Amino acid sequence: MRAVQVMAPGRAEFVETPKPALKPGHALIRTRRLSLCGSDIFMLHYAPPEMYPFPPGTSGHEMVGVVESVDAPGSGIEPGMMVLSLVMGNAAMAEYYLAPIEHVIPLPNNKPIEELLQAQQLGTIIYAAKHLPGPVIGKNVAVIGQGSVGLWWVWMLRRMGARRVIALDVLPHRLMLPKRYGATHTINNREVDPQEAIRSITGGELADVVIEAAGEVETINLAYTLVRQHGDLVYFGIPHAMEMTFNFGEFFRKFPRVKAISGAMSDPGQGVTHQALEYIATGEIDVSHILTHRFAFDQVLDAYEVAYTRDEGSVKVVIEMPE
Repeated sequence: MRAVQVMAPGRAEFVETPKPALKPGHALIRTRRLSLCGSDIFMLHYAPPEMYPFPPGTSGHEMVGVVESVDAPGSGIEPGMMVLSLVMGNAAMAEYYLAPIEHVIPLPNNKPIEELLQAQQLGTIIYAAKHLPGPVIGKNVAVIGQGSVGLWWVWMLRRMGARRVIALDVLPHRLMLPKRYGATHTINNREVDPQEAIRSITGGELADVVIEAAGEVETINLAYTLVRQHGDLVYFGIPHAMEMTFNFGEFFRKFPRVKAISGAMSDPGQGVTHQALEYIATGEIDVSHILTHRFAFDQVLDAYEVAYTRDEGSVKVVIEMPE
């Protein structure tokens, strides 16, 4: 089968690799759609040098497809089903993927599959929201980064009762969507002083809670400057550097509660992904506005570049596999 493989920092290529063989407790899935996320960009550009090359199939992990064959009696998964698969190791940028049956979730047929696909990433935000340091009801929350992750956070925080959700980004096109998903205010932190902007919104205070959803060195450092003393600081964006300069003195004097959150696949029964799928399937959240770009599988290297540079008004990039 054809697959993509990340070979070195900034370099991925198409390779021929054996089609996975079915084994007990698994389903063989023919990939239909993928979408790109920050972890794919991390693997392509920011992983430690000793990790390269990655295996075939990298990098892609948000995927839906059709079950070609299955060896899991009693699972309810049958050939021909359209399913979402949770993916280990970002190894699904390929024509086929072999998934443990517990990571395979049947899809309803009432929405386009690229919209239902977004349940994977939305589920990670639901998981993180369940593990926040404290409640957000009635609080002022700032979300740094308005890619798809930041937008899911905006939507979830408003559902959880935040008084104000303040969306920050440096790209004008990424500040056009947050209010659609519940943001009360937006800030271009390249054009204005974000501390002063937040104080003007809240009546003089910094944010009670700051969610860092970009992973850039600059945004990781920005986050602690925007939280009030004794506030909550959440690092969710995958960091683009393993080591960085960090003003620990300023950070220390804020006395924040700090949480870094990942690991949604450990959620019992993949409950957060099922919940996200329900939100999308019932129309509680309309994810269609976030899907800005579509590329054929043959153009996936161009797709990575658009996702990396965030050019051309990109927010979420979808990969369409050949029929």
